[in-house]
Amino acid sequence: MSDSSQPKMPNVERDPRGWLDAIAEEEGFFLVGIGPATIATKNVSGLKIFLDDAFEGDMDWLRTTAAKRMQPKNMWPDARSAIVLGMNYGPDHNPMDNLAARSSGNISVYARGRDYHEVVKGKLKQLASQFSAKTGNAVKVFVDTAPLMEKPLAQQAGLGWQGKHTNLVSRQVGSWLFLGIILTDATLPYDTRETDHCGGCRQCLDICPTNAFPAPYRLDARRCISYLTIEHKGVIAQQFRRAIGNRIFGCDDCLAICPWNKFASRAKEQKLLAKAGTDLPPLERLLLLDDAEFRDYFSGTPVRRAGYERFMRNVLIAAGNSADTKLVPLVNAFLQHQSALLRGMAVWALSELMDQQAWNTIKQQHLPGEQDRSVSAEWNNG
Repeated sequence: MSDSSQPKMPNVERDPRGWLDAIAEEEGFFLVGIGPATIATKNVSGLKIFLDDAFEGDMDWLRTTAAKRMQPKNMWPDARSAIVLGMNYGPDHNPMDNLAARSSGNISVYARGRDYHEVVKGKLKQLASQFSAKTGNAVKVFVDTAPLMEKPLAQQAGLGWQGKHTNLVSRQVGSWLFLGIILTDATLPYDTRETDHCGGCRQCLDICPTNAFPAPYRLDARRCISYLTIEHKGVIAQQFRRAIGNRIFGCDDCLAICPWNKFASRAKEQKLLAKAGTDLPPLERLLLLDDAEFRDYFSGTPVRRAGYERFMRNVLIAAGNSADTKLVPLVNAFLQHQSALLRGMAVWALSELMDQQAWNTIKQQHLPGEQDRSVSAEWNNG
């Protein structure tokens, strides 16, 4: 005979929130939501249009993984629910102020601390392990590395909405949010889907230095400074170079201008916090780095994943935009570099920093011996 005086244990699969929120907070997640492990038709159509317009540029994986990306079940057929978690990485200052430091390299807020993939994924695995132990359900963990559309899943789980800049916006933390996803085969109660609260605002569209938004909610990555300085592999078109300014890794403009950031708070996780007056390395120092020194200097940060050649291309463009003539000798040294990409960017930077007479002199010295056509074109365009 059962003892009716004993309290009934809750069904943790059907009612996980009492402990899920608490565990998530312990792991440093600011927001938690649960939604279906399905992508809405609107978002699937948006991906198809994005690829039809070839807006992905060099990001070939977006096209090759499109079939899996369109639905989580295409990657894991047993997925039923998506537990979506948000970790705040808000800086303690307005990152737009950094654009005035023209002799320093401006690194996007998200990349100034430890690599968020490692920080967030480690905490996410801890949470997923506890969830699986409590429920007995299978889980899979994702942080921006698998063919999964995190932002639509986050909107369905009530964390925020995809703003006109295509990034997630939260009424609690504005635009400074890392997302982590736990897919599970558990059937869970869903939170209410978040609605769009952008209204008539278009500040994020208007501030873009390279006009990368052909329309609200549409991003042409090929014009985006974040894409150009991180993902793009080759020469950055001349039409974008001056607009890049001192941005050597990423761009925060469309995020930083968002009015919803008035509700943002600084990151609680110190490994992710970008602090005022720090993490802006002088271009003079960066121009002295070789490959090994670059890897050591940016060890443990997202910047290292760009690789030396791509990163130094960005540094040379920033040097050209600095108006700092003290950098001329350092830039000039790259005219002898084995990389044609870096020689070409050095040519452009010197054309911006030197007067015409001095420019003509070095052109006469170097152009006749240049064997690469793209570098020769930079000399002839200067």
